[in-house]
Amino acid sequence: MALADDKRKKPGPPAPIAGRERGGWLAKFAPGVRKLVSKRETPENLWVKCPDTGEMIYRSDLEASLWVTPAGRHMKIRPPLRFSYTFDNGRFRTIALPVMADDPLGFAYGKPYKDSLAAARKTTGENDAMAAAAGEIGGMTTVALVQDFAFLGGSMGASAGEAFLAAVDEAVRMEAPFVVFPASGGMRMQEGTLSLMQMARTTVAIQKLRQARLPYVVVLTDPTTGGALASYAMLGDVCLAEPGATVGFAGRRVIEQTIRETLPPGFQTSEFLVERGMVDRVVARKELPAVLGSILRTLMTGRQRLVA
Repeated sequence: MALADDKRKKPGPPAPIAGRERGGWLAKFAPGVRKLVSKRETPENLWVKCPDTGEMIYRSDLEASLWVTPAGRHMKIRPPLRFSYTFDNGRFRTIALPVMADDPLGFAYGKPYKDSLAAARKTTGENDAMAAAAGEIGGMTTVALVQDFAFLGGSMGASAGEAFLAAVDEAVRMEAPFVVFPASGGMRMQEGTLSLMQMARTTVAIQKLRQARLPYVVVLTDPTTGGALASYAMLGDVCLAEPGATVGFAGRRVIEQTIRETLPPGFQTSEFLVERGMVDRVVARKELPAVLGSILRTLMTGRQRLVA
């Protein structure tokens, strides 16, 4: 009986202390509110990693600096931002560009070329790698063409070539300077010879600007390589470049293996090339509108005198 009484009198768990009920103070709230308070959602793109230093940069700070990191890296930007940063007060008019037939060769490389185009369009929201707009730069009405590296590496196919020609025609119609921001890995070889033809077509289109005595200015961005560099990217009346941009035809490793020599440090950077006369000037992104405005006003003044 004594053992039975001991079991009966065994104390239970201590009573909860006021304010320390199961679940804590959050238990007083509705389940939905408790979940909201206890778990704060953090946007995935809140921080951006600097490719040079590995530093994590607060996205809003990077946007305020025009996507230039504290280390000076000018990060790749899409056409809408490029237009906004370049045109006066961020105001511009988008130019409609022609649309070409997709996949003229029925090309497949592991997966159909059409699937790659569809994925790129879904990711970027653009039809192809070129975007054009008109607005004022330094008070000068200008047509600008921006190559989007996010669209299949900014590769140049028939549709991109048609876009270049259409933008040139618009500049001639408006009697306005033409500014191009290349960013390309080269020609789009899924279109074979049709892609290579765009090198000649863009070169011929630039002659229209020459005949109309309109300035053609190129701003090399990271990266500008391959057939883009071998054609329209090197034909500007003035050739500017953003700091640290990779500019070259073939990659460093390919060149070293071909000539069997070690290339100097900084080879194929805009700073290296400006020292050797291939680029006229390296200009930071925040200074580009003022520099472009000054150049365009000077070149257009010369044109007006010739016309008069």
